[in-house]
Amino acid sequence: MQFQVLPIVDHMIELYAKPRTAARFQEYLIMLQGSSGKDIILPIAGFNPMAKEHVLQKLMELRKLDVEKIMKEVTDEINLSLVRNSDPGLFKVALNLADDLKGGWTNRFSTDYDSKFKINALVSRQFCTPYFWSSEDYDKTLIRKRTAQYIFRTIYRLSNPAPTTLEQHIAQEFFVARNAKPGRSPVDTPGLKLLDDFYKQHKGTENHNIIFNFFYGDEAAKSLGYPAFGMKDNFSGFDYAEIIASEHDH
Repeated sequence: MQFQVLPIVDHMIELYAKPRTAARFQEYLIMLQGSSGKDIILPIAGFNPMAKEHVLQKLMELRKLDVEKIMKEVTDEINLSLVRNSDPGLFKVALNLADDLKGGWTNRFSTDYDSKFKINALVSRQFCTPYFWSSEDYDKTLIRKRTAQYIFRTIYRLSNPAPTTLEQHIAQEFFVARNAKPGRSPVDTPGLKLLDDFYKQHKGTENHNIIFNFFYGDEAAKSLGYPAFGMKDNFSGFDYAEIIASEHDH
């Protein structure tokens, strides 16, 4: 298996430069599904086709940083470690920019969850879609980290089913953290104990509300009408996975 960056940014800049009309929406659908409208041919579902001018500005920022060149550096590095793999598959890696500032149809937390854990349809089509957000400030470190994380989620899913229990969710993110090596999250001792106790109590659960709360915290859960279980919002299940991965390696 190998990974290859699929150039998207220039095409999306060209699309967003057009007036926000029904014609732009239809052009987006053709880009996404082709003229038949029967399948995904370009993995751009994370974009809001009717986004306002700020998304165009953020895409321009990413292009100025040579985002796809940086992504290619990451994929080239990962491909070297996969060169002996007998699987001939070629996976296309395409940046997606989700609008969590002014996009009425995008909830940051549920979209983030889906982009990381509900990826079977993309993997089966040999796509990998690192998500970026219109609210973020971009730099090379962020781009490298985000690209590597989504590639290793794809690799993990190729030999593991979609997670259902909390333990299976953490197993995926543990694999990602060990391989993408994002750097150890700051240790919040009370927060870590809270997460560790919560994880040990609920690791066998398949309750989506509990799993979501563990990864995103109380306020994110409340934003979707989910119950809160006392999880902090500044120290998440993703931090927990990174810390236990770091401790495993030392």
